[in-house]
Amino acid sequence: MKVKRLYILRHAKSDWSDSKLDDFERGLKKRGKNDIKLISLWLKKHNVKPDLVISSPAKRAKKTLEILRDILNIKKDNIRFDKNIYEANVKYLIDMLAKLDNKYKEVFLIGHNPSLNDLAEFFSDTIITNIPTSGVIAIEFNVKSWNEIKRKKGNIVFFEYPKKLKKVEN
Repeated sequence: MKVKRLYILRHAKSDWSDSKLDDFERGLKKRGKNDIKLISLWLKKHNVKPDLVISSPAKRAKKTLEILRDILNIKKDNIRFDKNIYEANVKYLIDMLAKLDNKYKEVFLIGHNPSLNDLAEFFSDTIITNIPTSGVIAIEFNVKSWNEIKRKKGNIVFFEYPKKLKKVEN
């Protein structure tokens, strides 16, 4: 059986200091930048190499992706932006993923809660409650085709987030 792996990554901690900024235009706090660096370095250490990254075009998601891209050496050709991820519901995300070319084995999805949280719960039948900012959940599917994820549950390989990694370091 072939395997597909989906990495669900919530954007890093956003900056709320400018109340005039539209939600879509908020960047990252310093803590957010540090947290996504920590997660990205952990992913690199564990040989995570995505074939494709699909991201929300919101500024905080793009900035999260920039740091991830630099650390994991992701080629620009392997990055797509989808404006619908910004306020997507789970059905949209599932349908989008189900249409992926089967040449992709490992795919990152960078976006926002609550939809990412709901997606992780749908695919894993696990209560996640909350994917923290910069949190990443890897879900593995024993399928040949991305289209099969509509009907088959996956298994959580890992769920990492900054506070958890910082506890391990101390």
